[in-house]
Amino acid sequence: MSDRLTHECGLAFVRLRKPLHYYQEQYGDAAWGLRKTYLLMQKQYNRGQDGAGLGVVKFDMPAGDQFLLRIRSDKHNAIERIFDAITEDTEELSEAITQGSEMDAKRSCRFLGEAYLGHLRYGTHSSNSMANCHPFIRKSNVASRNIALAGNFNMTNSSELFQRLVGYGLDPVGDNDTQVILEKISHFLNDEHERLIKKHKNLEGRELAETISRELNVGMFLKKAAQYWDGGYVFASLIGNGDAFICRDPAGIRPAFIYINDDVVACASERGALANVFNVEPDEIQQVQPGHVVVIKRDGTIEEVEFTTPLETRQCSFERIYFSRGNDPLIYTQRKRLGANLAPRILKVLGNDIDRSFFSYIPNTAETCFLGLLEAVGGALRSLEADIIWDKIQDGSVTRADLTKLNHTRVQAELIAHKDQRLRTFITHDAARRDLVTHIYDITRGLIEKDDTLIVVDDSIVRGTTLRESIITSLSQLYPKRIVIVSSAPPIMYPDCYGIDMSQIGKFIAFEAAVALTKERGDEAIFDEIAANCKEQEKLDVEKMQNQVKALYEQFSLKEISCKIAELVRPTDLNWNGQLDVVYQDVEGLNAAMPDYTGDWYFTGNYPTPGGNAVVNRAFMNWHAGDDAKRAY
Repeated sequence: MSDRLTHECGLAFVRLRKPLHYYQEQYGDAAWGLRKTYLLMQKQYNRGQDGAGLGVVKFDMPAGDQFLLRIRSDKHNAIERIFDAITEDTEELSEAITQGSEMDAKRSCRFLGEAYLGHLRYGTHSSNSMANCHPFIRKSNVASRNIALAGNFNMTNSSELFQRLVGYGLDPVGDNDTQVILEKISHFLNDEHERLIKKHKNLEGRELAETISRELNVGMFLKKAAQYWDGGYVFASLIGNGDAFICRDPAGIRPAFIYINDDVVACASERGALANVFNVEPDEIQQVQPGHVVVIKRDGTIEEVEFTTPLETRQCSFERIYFSRGNDPLIYTQRKRLGANLAPRILKVLGNDIDRSFFSYIPNTAETCFLGLLEAVGGALRSLEADIIWDKIQDGSVTRADLTKLNHTRVQAELIAHKDQRLRTFITHDAARRDLVTHIYDITRGLIEKDDTLIVVDDSIVRGTTLRESIITSLSQLYPKRIVIVSSAPPIMYPDCYGIDMSQIGKFIAFEAAVALTKERGDEAIFDEIAANCKEQEKLDVEKMQNQVKALYEQFSLKEISCKIAELVRPTDLNWNGQLDVVYQDVEGLNAAMPDYTGDWYFTGNYPTPGGNAVVNRAFMNWHAGDDAKRAY
């Protein structure tokens, strides 16, 4: 992705199913669960580098001892900092648990416990301070009223949910969506306690507390808490009594994979992480079903129940295009298909230039798509040569040279650009910053000649900033006849409000292109019409709102948008006169590559929840009013 986005946070959940001494005997490591949690977080490092946090619940601790602990960091290399701090006291753990008791071991090792909740943070709009790192905790002096919560989500209606809390008579502090969700869950957790207190009014003291803890109905109070939630989300939670749960939004927008065996219940945002950490086949790992919560009670029973009515499944396609690591075999295959589906259009664009064309990719996340494109283009070329030879065989004119040519028909590919991972654009004044930005990528000179065409695959093009400020300038220094930038994803036209930081519509290069094309036609009146329609929509219930911004894009074809983007991303001071083209994947190619991942609202404007239409209309009104810096949710 040539413009980095803040996006999907990462979740790591580990719940042990055996006593701690079992893991010492079986694996030689009493802290086995802690180390598995570390590995799950480390293997999802791509999902969050703004901070990290870890929570632990320790079962059956005596009165006066801590049973729910948390550690967080917003520093560079946050995962390492956290685990460096908490593993110092695990070095002598094997001896402690062998010679003493599990309780002594848990007292000597603060973060040795039975249930772990790890989180990797990518901030979307809150500041990157430790206060915004998950897990969030709500404390009480009753174990079963304590709760730690971490998630991968955004709510479209946080302000409305906040007002509902106020309406309950609560005084919540902070209105960010994580705090609002924690407050709402905690409110109904307390209600569940009150229900059980009334049910067991003949009990009191420790007997009442233990009965409530045992009978706590997680699915019931979560169902009440989830009323009016609108967004894409996965939450995991530890309750102080040892209960835990993982829930997923009703449209299945955000991912949640779960692995269960006799030793552990583990959950992560990526299937590949679980497969590698626990050394199992991917098909042994399941998804949490949309609209369902997996509840793991303190006694070890596991139940998956519906807590909200499931909607049409709309799993996020960006997870497959870019966010998730490509070591999941299904994601790997889907990314190769994205490349293969681009091949017919690339061949059409190149025409007779194919013999002087060189294929490459930028950045590394586009490599798999690049491989799929190479295979498909190569196959098409060989098929074309085979047809020519077959025709010659029919008329008896085939020669050995023809067969040799077929044998040598292949696509030319080179590794053209390398990203300098160490470079930081620390200077802020424009001229100096532009100079630094142009050096983010190192190019391999001497591979491309002046009559050659260079095709460079990118996973997606969002704002076009990096293309304009760095990539095009770097590639042009090779002085090819033509540069073709190929995006494995369709153009991003609409805001996302379910976890990706894409709420300001005016920043999208596709939106810039549509606006420029509209102005060239002299049809600026449509901007006022769309804004007026968006304003009118505000009078409706959110369920009745429609996306009014579609009218802007419906004026133009994908080819028109792509050609205008090629103009917009070309630097005005470029010392190169060659041709620049931009080719996007179309939505049909996207859906064919990943038919089960229909979450394409940022490409199509077809939002999975009613709140999405409210957000896109609000985003357009912000832009129209000259206040595009304002967030739409």
